[in-house]
Amino acid sequence: MEYRCVQCGFRIKTLFVQYSPGNIRLMKCVNCKAVADEYIECELMIVLIDLILHKPKAYRHVLFNVLNHESTHFQGILWKLLVGFLVLDAYRSLIVKKPEEEWGASMSFSSFFWIYRKMLVDVFLGNYMFLCSFFLAIRSLLKTSARFSRFRDLLLAILISSYFKILLTAMMVWEFPPAVIYIIDLFVFSSNTVALKVITKSTMNRCIGACFIAHAVKFCITQVFS
Repeated sequence: MEYRCVQCGFRIKTLFVQYSPGNIRLMKCVNCKAVADEYIECELMIVLIDLILHKPKAYRHVLFNVLNHESTHFQGILWKLLVGFLVLDAYRSLIVKKPEEEWGASMSFSSFFWIYRKMLVDVFLGNYMFLCSFFLAIRSLLKTSARFSRFRDLLLAILISSYFKILLTAMMVWEFPPAVIYIIDLFVFSSNTVALKVITKSTMNRCIGACFIAHAVKFCITQVFS
């Protein structure tokens, strides 16, 4: 298994040497001469804060050194992330599509069916078109080949960098204006862009363009078919 230096992205075979339990020495990158991954000795909260701050080295730590397609139980982790992504997206769609006056016991079966039909269209068709347009944009704008392992790496990057969607759960407890949903969407967009740049090593402008195309296609599909 090969890891990456979080500073420069250079491939490295090992991140640390363990002499005894709790006694390790962090390895240095042969390319930039810096410690390959200082996050190994950091608390989880530090990693989360750096992810929120959109630091590329935090994304390299998570995507290459913690979760990658060669790690143990990668397939199970990927499915769990995908299910969580779809559930949060379904909740977002329910908030946006369900009018305020339709909440309550008086809601008819036809109204109930119509609301959840629109939600399913948003979640499944919208995300299917989002992923398709995302990978097509990557291949055309970033000139990258999409092998199967590469496909899984890119899918993992999308799912991990969409962690801002978890903030939607706060709307179950507190009342927020609808604009908050679109602010969260903006954070997801920016986080997707940073993760894509880390995975592909492409320019920021091209990554922004690829993410913009994918999110725009998803928005248009959900508006037309719902």
